[in-house]
Amino acid sequence: MEATVQNRKTIDLDHEIDRIFAKQQAHKRFMAQTTASERIARLKRLHDWTLDNKEPIREAIFNDFQKTGPEVDLTETLIALMEIRHAMRHVKKWMRPKKVRPTLAMLTTRAEIRYEPWGTALIISPWNYPFNLTAAPLASAIAAGNCVILKPSEFTPHTTALIKQMLTELFPEEEVALFEGAAEVSQKLLAKPFDHIFFTGSPRVGKLVMQAAAEHLSSVTLELGGKSPTIIDDTADIEDAALKVAWGKFTNSGQTCICPDYTLVHESVRDPFLKALTEAIQKLYGDKQKAQAEMTHIVAASHFQRLTALVNEAIEQGAQIALGGTPDKESLFLEPTVLADVPGSCRLMQEEIFGPVLPVTVFKNLDQAIEIVNAKEKPLSLYIFSRSKANIDKILRNTSTGGTVVNNVLIHFMHLNLPFGGVNNSGLGNSHGYYGFKAFSHERAVLRQRRLDPIKLLYPPYTPFFDKLI
Repeated sequence: MEATVQNRKTIDLDHEIDRIFAKQQAHKRFMAQTTASERIARLKRLHDWTLDNKEPIREAIFNDFQKTGPEVDLTETLIALMEIRHAMRHVKKWMRPKKVRPTLAMLTTRAEIRYEPWGTALIISPWNYPFNLTAAPLASAIAAGNCVILKPSEFTPHTTALIKQMLTELFPEEEVALFEGAAEVSQKLLAKPFDHIFFTGSPRVGKLVMQAAAEHLSSVTLELGGKSPTIIDDTADIEDAALKVAWGKFTNSGQTCICPDYTLVHESVRDPFLKALTEAIQKLYGDKQKAQAEMTHIVAASHFQRLTALVNEAIEQGAQIALGGTPDKESLFLEPTVLADVPGSCRLMQEEIFGPVLPVTVFKNLDQAIEIVNAKEKPLSLYIFSRSKANIDKILRNTSTGGTVVNNVLIHFMHLNLPFGGVNNSGLGNSHGYYGFKAFSHERAVLRQRRLDPIKLLYPPYTPFFDKLI
């Protein structure tokens, strides 16, 4: 009986995916013809709903992993609103054909680039910032004129339900639709020939998304993760660096793809940095009881178990607990934890942590720090704390990363005039602002021949005059 019910649910899901995908395929030409004012009107509906539903957004995300209201406002609602407003202000300019200067051989032509929507787009969003990382790419897709199907994470069901309610109120399903569920729903969606797939998640799953996209030659944008390093040299303002690293690492309990994943500190400032870091964490979060009440908790038991296993393994291999380390299994809370002198061979220094655990290790000279960074996959972000221009330039020249911030952390994500994205293992393509619009657009080359056409001189027959011309 249970198997029959499950089969019926599977058939119903398959039918629903087929139905909505077909409707969006039929509707995409209409969406491609929408004007800037029509797209702005759609974005304004999304903007106003988000602004009017701040409290329900807070409540849904708290119910998913106990993220406090002020942190939801800052990292979810505000950033989503910034992205939507930016698109509303600039989409008319983005949509205009871009004139291209002619080359010498093309002097009698007129060229331009036209921005056309891909058509039907699939957005698979993660659980760590469930509203922000769903609404922001949706805004880019709408600005570019696409039909969109969204698949949020199953780990944040309350937020997903709220987003589904939002979309039902704002858009017809032939324009924007959402499917709930676990990995098998993503697999069924990925089997469809979408024109573009925008995925945010782990490199492991990103590879599966890219494989599925290859079946239909769908274009992809992959926002992945990796181990984002922080380098603190002997010239850095230690107290400033410690406060910013503490904020960047423990916001959302380290469940952030661009948070400082590990810290490389010059050996001469190791002790002052650890002392300043401890003081900064206590200033930001207080004692364990206060931190437990105000910090985001771990999203799921499986993630919690993985984090505690990483910490225990590092300690067994010689890492020293500088702060924290006490887990609360019942509430899935892990207090801010700093481990000093972490061996490079342990998993804590090999895998992306995605939790409130910061390994700190020392380096003797800048070449050694650069070597440690380059021995790993290319990260999504790199943070440098230094007052030495020569040191900063050396790190920039000798490393490769999606984005870099000097003397701060995280804030490049909020700069909507910068491209945001990874490189190789940490991602493919860019997003945010104009770069998000481009991610959901095809750049169509258009070349117009004027009346004078010297290219005809290159047609056969190939005479001696042709040889001279060539």
